[in-house]
Amino acid sequence: MLFALTAAEMRSAEESAVAAGLPLAELMERAGAAVAADAAAGAPAGRIAVVCGKGNNGGDGWIAARELHAAGRDIRVLALASPDELASPAREAAYSAVAIGVPWSRAASGEEVAAGLEGAALVVDAVFGFGFHPPAREPYASVLAAIAAIDAAILAVDMPSGVDSDTGAVSGPAVHADVTLTFTAPKVGLVAYPGAEHAGEVRVADIGVPRQAIEGVGRVELLDEEDFLELFPLTPPDANKGSRGRLLVVAGSRGMTGAAAMASEAALRIGAGYVTLACADSLVETLAAKLTPVVIRPLPEEAPGVLDPRAAEEVLRLAERADAVLVGPGITTAAGPLAVSHRLVAELAMPLVVDADALNAFAGDPEPLRSRTSPTVLTPHPGELSRLLGASIAEIQSDRLSFGSRLATGRVACVLKGARTVVTGEGRQWIETAGNQGMATAGSGDVLGGILGALLAKGLAPYEAAALGVHLHARAGDLAAVALTEECVTATDILGRIPDAVAELLGR
Repeated sequence: MLFALTAAEMRSAEESAVAAGLPLAELMERAGAAVAADAAAGAPAGRIAVVCGKGNNGGDGWIAARELHAAGRDIRVLALASPDELASPAREAAYSAVAIGVPWSRAASGEEVAAGLEGAALVVDAVFGFGFHPPAREPYASVLAAIAAIDAAILAVDMPSGVDSDTGAVSGPAVHADVTLTFTAPKVGLVAYPGAEHAGEVRVADIGVPRQAIEGVGRVELLDEEDFLELFPLTPPDANKGSRGRLLVVAGSRGMTGAAAMASEAALRIGAGYVTLACADSLVETLAAKLTPVVIRPLPEEAPGVLDPRAAEEVLRLAERADAVLVGPGITTAAGPLAVSHRLVAELAMPLVVDADALNAFAGDPEPLRSRTSPTVLTPHPGELSRLLGASIAEIQSDRLSFGSRLATGRVACVLKGARTVVTGEGRQWIETAGNQGMATAGSGDVLGGILGALLAKGLAPYEAAALGVHLHARAGDLAAVALTEECVTATDILGRIPDAVAELLGR
């Protein structure tokens, strides 16, 4: 397991390394040498321009320039502060570069930086590192705009300047790097959007900070395939359909039978042994024709295809024979379905996934969701979370980790869907880095809901079920995109690739 670090966590890890006898100046030397090696590989020929800021990130840039110059490369430093203006150890780094003849000039404006970058094969962005919170003020704003506009490859040092290292937020000029070489561990702003879009390829350089220092402070997890493999509930040889997990799905409405069908089939595909779909009475015939392996149960309806509040009684009865319940896909926000959602959230003392319109039933009042004491997974997209919390979508997207944690409590995990889905629960948080824009298609969330419900039915804890389910869903989407292109993926394609994602994880 890796961790993505905030600025405070990174400082704490570095302080631990310094306390253990590794001076900050030595960390800077190692970071600068790593930048030099990456820059040389990225631009085997041509001039390399390094834009150095006033802080330690600038110190890394000065050391990289020194190493490149010593190796005979055509190098130029554009310094936003002269060496005498820097604090230690960046000051000593700059002095060491100047002492061996590294060409440099003081660049006080965006225009001067733009002029100095002309003709460069590679630009090294060493303006701001971790700890920056946008927007950049002048003259830095124009400097970042000049770097972003250059027609050359860009290597960002630790963070693309202009991106918030803690959230990935961008609210002003920011560098779009081709490669970001970050140190010790990824920063949160490199894996959360929109920062991830500015980072390009992220590479992590080990500069000697002990792993235990990172694990001791890191909060945001980056789970790997071994972590997911440990979570996956393998079926024992003596299994039967009941022991593989029984899921009850409450879904569908007139015109929205596809949501119910995809959620139910996804649950079967991920390995649930028995799936029951409870839907409005007039939908039974249609859904029975779609879903041969699924048991269909009729529920009272207040209008054709719309659940009546009395349906809650039947659902509670059916749930007695289930291991978990999924409620929400395609049920609409009519009065009957809203009443059913409220009763199930309040009265079901068993694992529950609350999805789609079942979440919208709690718009403006999410406390009944947060206060559940039985295992629960909530699956809002930004629009649904906006309605739940009364925050704008823009606010949520600017700090997905913070907003993604606001519904999570002791037994309640939250899956904030979207690019780089955020999973929060049990005091843990994780960002999914797989997936692609082709998954932004109607029905994709219904497939995920079915996967999550099945994993809860199989006995996984809410956070574990959410993390594993989100990952397998994302990988199914990636495999579908490989076969069909991102432009042509549909939710049924994602559904069809679930077995491939599982086989990939299991190495089969």
